[in-house]
Amino acid sequence: APLGGAPPGLGSWKRRVSLLPFLRFSLRDYGFCMATLLVFCLGSLFYQLSGGPPRFLLDLRQYLGNSTYLDDHGPPPSKVLPFPSQVVYNRVGKCGSRTVVLLLRILSEKHGFNLVTSDIHNKTRLTKNEQMELIKNISTAEQPYLFTRHVHFLNFSRFGGDQPVYINIIRDPVSRFLSNYFFRRFGDWRGEQNHMIRTPSMRQEERYLDINECILENYPECSNPRLFYIIPYFCGQHPRCREPGEWALERAKLNVNENFLLVGILEELEDVLLLLERFLPHYFKGVLSIYKDPEHRKLGNMTVTVKKTVPSPEAVQILYQRMRYEYEFYHYVKEQFHLLKRKFGLKSHVSSPPLRPQFFIPTPPETEEPVDDEDQDDEKWLEDIYKR
Repeated sequence: APLGGAPPGLGSWKRRVSLLPFLRFSLRDYGFCMATLLVFCLGSLFYQLSGGPPRFLLDLRQYLGNSTYLDDHGPPPSKVLPFPSQVVYNRVGKCGSRTVVLLLRILSEKHGFNLVTSDIHNKTRLTKNEQMELIKNISTAEQPYLFTRHVHFLNFSRFGGDQPVYINIIRDPVSRFLSNYFFRRFGDWRGEQNHMIRTPSMRQEERYLDINECILENYPECSNPRLFYIIPYFCGQHPRCREPGEWALERAKLNVNENFLLVGILEELEDVLLLLERFLPHYFKGVLSIYKDPEHRKLGNMTVTVKKTVPSPEAVQILYQRMRYEYEFYHYVKEQFHLLKRKFGLKSHVSSPPLRPQFFIPTPPETEEPVDDEDQDDEKWLEDIYKR
């Protein structure tokens, strides 16, 4: 270039810049723009990794059909099943639970659900940490699952978990008590020595203690709070749930209404199984045919308690008085169960007469009014359960 002259082409460059005055910027402006762009890119990346991409990126992805980073490298999305995928059977002792567990083992193989059991059988009351640990273990089980254990009601939502569907079965309280009394001493038909393994520290005079003497002489095993057994399974883990009284009774009723899909009674087990098949077909479809199978009946008969005797009328009367809260809860559950049976067209029938004589404690009258189909549709009621 000539001395003191402008480089060639400089005039044309100036003319182009003058034509676009809005593109004029300094080095400081350039640095600011690049820093802003860098912050935006880093923020967008952080947002995608933390909570998902911005809306406009989702729209762009839908338009272009491309996947995001998390689609290829993140955890797989949780599987949403079209039926209750978390079921808990916190089975009450000596209420037919071993018979039902035998059925569940067959059904889990047949229908492909995860039957989760526990090696702990006698720890029904848990500390707060034990509750949290058990709920964590249950909630992480592969779905669909059905968890079963002798344990008092657990409130999953209290610890931030999804509340499962609960089911259970109870029976006449005196019948349950007598079955447990003799089972602890003499076991069942599965083996003559089972009771020795189960209660090795029981003294011989205690093992052969006459049931009437136990009740009339007010032995600890035959008096409160040992007789207050069924209600805590529905009341929960609160210390007051172990105290016989109105508070535990009302809380147990509330939990039955709000958290249990079905609470049946053992005296009408076939109808319980029919309703379970109706409400939870992915778990219980075909359960009644399995239950009635002669081979299964043979296995079920092995769990019948041996050497049971009936106490005197005087002793039974004392038991009823001591178990008045248990009976109020039992009658409440029985009435609700019969309402469900009528709602779904099942007729009430009892295979064998109950142990309880009618003149000891009068049975509360049951509601006989027909259920109005316009008030609550059967399928709508089941849909509400399946949305949980």
